[in-house]
Amino acid sequence: MKATGIVRRVDDLGRVIIPQKIRRTLRIREGDPLEIFVGHEDEVIFKKYSPIGQLGDFAKKYADALHETTGHISMIADRDVIIAVSEANQREYRGKNIGLAVEQALEERATLIMNELQPADDNVYVIQDGYSKYAIKSQVIAPIITQGDPIGAVIIVTKDAGVKLGDMEVKLAETAAGFLAKQINV
Repeated sequence: MKATGIVRRVDDLGRVIIPQKIRRTLRIREGDPLEIFVGHEDEVIFKKYSPIGQLGDFAKKYADALHETTGHISMIADRDVIIAVSEANQREYRGKNIGLAVEQALEERATLIMNELQPADDNVYVIQDGYSKYAIKSQVIAPIITQGDPIGAVIIVTKDAGVKLGDMEVKLAETAAGFLAKQINV
């Protein structure tokens, strides 16, 4: 565990303010759920809670099934990172921060389809990473929404130039997003 040197007092309602610098670094937004753990030696540990992350192996199996059906790379993300990838080279995507395109789909609560991507604009990529933005040529991003809140996304991408993703990939991604949302509400 890393010490920050920041000390905060608990107020009369039992609240503690998490400093803005830490919230920005950890991408904690207003309304984000935090899980509370009690550690050794009277430690209280806050961890970002990811309902999608709780699906773990199930999310991976669903991404694999999407890949087998479409032949394209399939990913499942929570609000911060890619948690499941269907492709052999998982290090390229898994655990990487989501990009502005996924954030846009989550914010708008709408499926995005982008074909013939060019590496000139950072606003169109699924992850915040230098290499992959040059490799992805088309993508579909469907937000996973539970109780009106976007909690993640199903993403289908292709690196093949000239291949356009269409209605089939959109419907598959939206179906997967709906199914994963229902798994979380169970």
